[in-house]
Amino acid sequence: MEVTGVVWFGIVTFLCQVFSCAFADDPSSKADKKAVIFSSNDRSTRAEHVYSHEDNHMDTAVNAASQLETPSDLLIVEFPSSSAGQRRRKREWVIPPYRIPENERGSFPKKLFQLKVKLYGVPDEEIVYSITGEGADQPPVRIFTIDKKTGNLFVTQPLDREKKDLYKLKAHAISEDGKKTASPTNLTIIVIDQNDNKPEFTENPFNGQVSEASKDLEFMTVTATDADDSETNNAMVRYTIVSQEPTFPKPHMFDINASTGTIRVREPGMDREQWPRYTLLIVAADMEGEGLATTGTAVITVTDSNDNPPQFEQTSHIISVPENKVGAIVTKLTVTDGDEVGSPAWSTRYRIISGDKSGFFSVSTGPSQLEGIITTVKPLDFEKTKQYVLWVIVENDEPFVGSLTTSTSTATVTVNVEDVNEPPEFNPKEKVISRHENLPVDTELVAYSASDPDTGKSQKITYIIANDPADWLSVNQDTGMIKVKSIMDRESARVKDGKYRAIILALDDDDENPATGTGTLVIELEDVNDNSPIINEESIEICNREAKVLLSITDKDGPLYAAPFSVEPQGDTKKSWTARMNETKTGILLTLNSVLEQGNYNVVLRVYDTNDMYQDNSIQATVCDCKGDKFICKKMMAGIPLSLTLGIMAAILALLLSLLLLLLLMRKKQSSMKKPLLPEEDDIRDNVCCYDEEGGGEDDQNYDLSVLHRGLDNRPEVFRNDVAPIFLPKPQYRPRPVNPEEIATFFYYNLKTADEDPTAPPYDSLLVFDYEGGGSDARSLSSLNSSSSGQDQDYDFLNEWGPRFKKLADMYGGEN
Repeated sequence: MEVTGVVWFGIVTFLCQVFSCAFADDPSSKADKKAVIFSSNDRSTRAEHVYSHEDNHMDTAVNAASQLETPSDLLIVEFPSSSAGQRRRKREWVIPPYRIPENERGSFPKKLFQLKVKLYGVPDEEIVYSITGEGADQPPVRIFTIDKKTGNLFVTQPLDREKKDLYKLKAHAISEDGKKTASPTNLTIIVIDQNDNKPEFTENPFNGQVSEASKDLEFMTVTATDADDSETNNAMVRYTIVSQEPTFPKPHMFDINASTGTIRVREPGMDREQWPRYTLLIVAADMEGEGLATTGTAVITVTDSNDNPPQFEQTSHIISVPENKVGAIVTKLTVTDGDEVGSPAWSTRYRIISGDKSGFFSVSTGPSQLEGIITTVKPLDFEKTKQYVLWVIVENDEPFVGSLTTSTSTATVTVNVEDVNEPPEFNPKEKVISRHENLPVDTELVAYSASDPDTGKSQKITYIIANDPADWLSVNQDTGMIKVKSIMDRESARVKDGKYRAIILALDDDDENPATGTGTLVIELEDVNDNSPIINEESIEICNREAKVLLSITDKDGPLYAAPFSVEPQGDTKKSWTARMNETKTGILLTLNSVLEQGNYNVVLRVYDTNDMYQDNSIQATVCDCKGDKFICKKMMAGIPLSLTLGIMAAILALLLSLLLLLLLMRKKQSSMKKPLLPEEDDIRDNVCCYDEEGGGEDDQNYDLSVLHRGLDNRPEVFRNDVAPIFLPKPQYRPRPVNPEEIATFFYYNLKTADEDPTAPPYDSLLVFDYEGGGSDARSLSSLNSSSSGQDQDYDFLNEWGPRFKKLADMYGGEN
């Protein structure tokens, strides 16, 4: 039956070909027909498959694609002739891919199939075959080869899909003489996957963390990859846990999702303090768990949960703290905690829950994180509260878990306040009063007293002044009454913004620890009219015709006793000068009544303040010629023009020089008259040598006489201060008051000012005297004690000095 079918198939195919040829175009004018023929060489079945490119349809087709999957297939391709003229190009058929398994065993090269091409007019034995593309002439080269005569395609070695799973080749056919060629045909070869790779874990070991209090929690995932085809079971990986270490508290504390590799907490009861780490052995197998397998590990670290509450080591404390101390450490409360050191479940914080309604105490966590430090934040007062009972609880930074939410430890701290001697307290701390500045001496200002907060003690308070910058005040040591010691002056440099400050101390008489309280007395000095207005300018230059000068005025008193001012010229000033106030009554406009000669003039102006207190001011006015805006002033000295003064001084200087020259000539004349060395009656013809120096002769040494002077020249560190000090300001004396009742105050103030004037003589002086004698650098020059024995010096040379030294030679010059 099979043979009959094959015969019929051959007959039908032949008839179709004949029929096609009968209706075909002339090969010389149209393109040759092209067909792809597949035929099976299997002895049991033989079928041919023809794909016609001419008619765009399959003429006969039986299992065309499936037959390519066996090495015994035969591929026959009919190519169009290269001599074809212009004609419409028809759609080409796509040849199905050829599939070959990877890792095949056996002898190589191994035949895959045969490629056959028909060129019209060219015998089969004259057709030459070749292939190009990846695996042929491109890397990796020579994986596939073709017999150029038969068209048999071979694979030369086992294929590895994991390296390359697809090869695309081009088949070429050409006549031996090269005149006719066939169009290249695409060949696709697919490598079929085999299960030749086992899974590989992406990490080994995997590390994860889970809280010890976790229940039914997915917390980590393990992953394995398989290099085989992911579309097949060869790469379908499944996971299982095969062991757990340690096996406590239960041997199966975790399970794993077989498909995803996610690990989950299965059983509760983990305890980090006993089993801080678990190691799981995990198997990953392909073929959905039935194929190749590999093992890996997962290390699970159990993190701490707050399952151990902190506990006070001592739950009751009795402490004594002195009163009035802020920031004093009351006590330190130590605790223990079984959780992981350094974790939020281990570190602690504290709260005072009872006994401190007024907020005198605070509690903070100490550096060790396991202690609470109680300190005072307000001063305790023994007289008000003698004891505090504090309730303190301890908690962790992380909330408790499970049943521990109400398990807190509590400590009781009893604080006994110790009484200490407290300083007297002024009320208020700073007392402000207002008084006139010129109150008489011994005037009572205010009673500034303090009270002793130690109500349980009977102590006496004594008052003293600690700081009185101008020494204006005195205090009664028993009552604290402040009085005027010396006249106060609002315009003094010690007064700032009209206020004078003094520090008053109150001292108790406690035997063991006397205390001192401090108060500040602020006196707002009310101004009185005790300062006359003063013209600031001491000298001016003014043009001798039609000129004005503006003079400014200063009054140290306040606004009530200063401007507006008024002015009156005094004495001879009225004749030549006019003075009037400016519009604001704060400055004086000084003008000339007539033209004056150049020179210096003394202008006296009496200036009144708003209460008619006045002072005469003297101004040195220099009158000058004017050319435009320029002043041309003759220099004057004591009212005499400078040129005349210089002439007089030059004449005096010439006279002094003449007298000096005359004295020098007279002295020179006297020195030229030489007297004889000896009187004529005593003329002795000895040889006398004249030396131009004093001393004993040529053997004298040159002495440095500067060492004899031990004065200030050799003492550069000593400076003379017997001159008036120029770096201290001169005191200000008060003017004579208008009111006779103020005369006593006027004398008292100015006398005190003069006594305290550092610029008035006598001055302290440092005097250094030159001296000579024992202990001096030059030693003594006296010959009285120059020698204690005549044997120390030799005076024999006196015999050689002639008759005049004979007496000395007899006395000192030897035994004779």
